[in-house]
Amino acid sequence: MPPLSEGKLRAYGVPDTRDRYGARESILYALGVGAGLGDIDETALLYEDNLRALPSQALVLGTPGFWLMEPELGLDWPQILHGEQSFKLHKPLRASGDLLGKTWIGPAGDKGPGKPALLHCTRHLYDVLTTALVAELEEVWVLRDAGGFGGKNLALTVGLEPLPETPANRELTLPTARNQPALYRLTGDRNPLHINAAVAARGGFARPILHGLSTMGVIARALVHGVCGGDYEKLTAMRLRFTAPVYPGDAIRTEIWEQGADVRFRASVPARGVIVADLGSADCRGFAN
Repeated sequence: MPPLSEGKLRAYGVPDTRDRYGARESILYALGVGAGLGDIDETALLYEDNLRALPSQALVLGTPGFWLMEPELGLDWPQILHGEQSFKLHKPLRASGDLLGKTWIGPAGDKGPGKPALLHCTRHLYDVLTTALVAELEEVWVLRDAGGFGGKNLALTVGLEPLPETPANRELTLPTARNQPALYRLTGDRNPLHINAAVAARGGFARPILHGLSTMGVIARALVHGVCGGDYEKLTAMRLRFTAPVYPGDAIRTEIWEQGADVRFRASVPARGVIVADLGSADCRGFAN
């Protein structure tokens, strides 16, 4: 990838995106993050009678999709990886709604020629009817080989801290499906890296990989069932770093540390001996009445 062009980046405005969504979209999202694959009863995420929304669904709402593919940015997009992600809900996420997403392109970090460029972005979700802030989301993208553009070597992060050195209190392993990327991409992220073998090879992968945010949704389900007692509204915030790809069909093990109100986690694929998400933290206290 050529060095990042900050001029092109700053000239580009990510379009505001309005999402009117309902049971169909919420059920499709739940399927795209593996709901119903394991032994846990997740009917509440999959059946329109008293349907519930997984809190991590906020990650796919109010977004125009993988906008870093836009030609005017001049990026070699198969070389772009999702580095870090967070979300924080200010009110419970409903299974249907009308939300407006506003995205801001933040600072870019320059790791030097032949090294990555890092890009921090922020998105807010607003209730269209009340204008109330529903969620704040932050992400860091890794633009491989796009360093050397003359920027500062900024240490961009979504606020991650080291994990405890003690053994985890609990763990939960959840499966993924071979067709999970095909389902997940219908929520809005149509990056061919996740379904086209030739594009995956350009990105340096043996075969198409699972979307990072689908992996995050699997981990969110593990937190709901492992910490929140199956109460979806108790999970109000998550942040993590993606450290390795998940291949469709992998089983993801989430290790969880509970230290009072502080919940920390990491996720791995035991069959391949790799950590796929690290330095995770979550708020599982729910909303104040």
